[in-house]
Amino acid sequence: MTTVAEQPTSQRAVPPARWCLGTRLLVTATLAWAALLLVHALVSGRWWLWLVVELAPPVVVLVVPVVLLALTPLAARPVRLPLAVVLAATLVLGVPLSGLSLPAAAGAAPGAVKVFSWNTGYWHQGEDPAAFYSYLRAQHADVYLLQEYLYFSDDPIRIDDLPRIRREFPGYHVAAASELVTISRLPIAASRPVDASALMSPADGSAPPAGTGWRDYYTTKALRTDIRVGGDLVSFYNVHLAVQVDIRLSPFSPAFYRVIHDQYHRREAELRTLSADLSANGNPAVIAGDFNSTSLMADVRRLCERSRCHDPSGPSPLPLSWPTEGMPRLWRLDWVLSQGGLDVTGYHFTPSKGMSDHLAQSLSVSVAR
Repeated sequence: MTTVAEQPTSQRAVPPARWCLGTRLLVTATLAWAALLLVHALVSGRWWLWLVVELAPPVVVLVVPVVLLALTPLAARPVRLPLAVVLAATLVLGVPLSGLSLPAAAGAAPGAVKVFSWNTGYWHQGEDPAAFYSYLRAQHADVYLLQEYLYFSDDPIRIDDLPRIRREFPGYHVAAASELVTISRLPIAASRPVDASALMSPADGSAPPAGTGWRDYYTTKALRTDIRVGGDLVSFYNVHLAVQVDIRLSPFSPAFYRVIHDQYHRREAELRTLSADLSANGNPAVIAGDFNSTSLMADVRRLCERSRCHDPSGPSPLPLSWPTEGMPRLWRLDWVLSQGGLDVTGYHFTPSKGMSDHLAQSLSVSVAR
């Protein structure tokens, strides 16, 4: 009988060690995060439902990879380096989406025009009008770009406060359209609403609601005012894009998502109309206001590709403007852009003293020579 010698124990095949639960979770989280960023790059600004994801504070694109990187040394040794490489790549790719910025130039050039842009929070509804106007006058601005010139209940309520505005700002010029008011110490050569109604349709939900008594509220979300600055004509765009969600609705209701769908198409019409007007405008231009958009969203990035996007100075490299109370301030919704040879300096956020859930924007503008 032939016998086969048994192999020494040291030569037997050793089955590979299984990853522990922590390693498996870390690998899964890393791959999921990388996949999420890839999907974001592909569908942001193209698929209305992705707006739900983009409601997250942009800082998450930094926090998530940093936390996962901190946990990487706890993973099994063979996967530590691959995990670190993937997470470092997602961190680098996330920086432009996070809103991290370099501060603006602090000083204003001699003779610069001081601009004050602010979402007023439904004008002075529920506030003392005298305190409201006192706050505005205290800014000593040459040009005021004010949004939410209206009251609000279940629906927007049109108001007429223009006589009071003219009394409070004697010698200033006033232009108004929809829920936007521009007040200028400098002469206004022309003003007109940037009306997006030509691109709105009932088919995609972007048209104003049937039966509304204020169509302009839905179709006009930018007011262009051409103002004489010395010997130059400068266009000031006062902007308030439609908000994406109705926070009064439950996210578990179909109505919540119907609003997101309709507002997505409404915003697309507004942005395309604004971009077309800017492209056709040969004047230097300032574009400022509440865009209801964050650095995570494609619409702001597209605007910053065609115009120069400015970042405010301040104590933090992550400028945030909303909300001012009730929740942590984790979003920047308010922006300033320019085009056509303008110098923007002294840009910073200004406290709104409890009169709005947005910080105001203060800046100085001069025509480059």
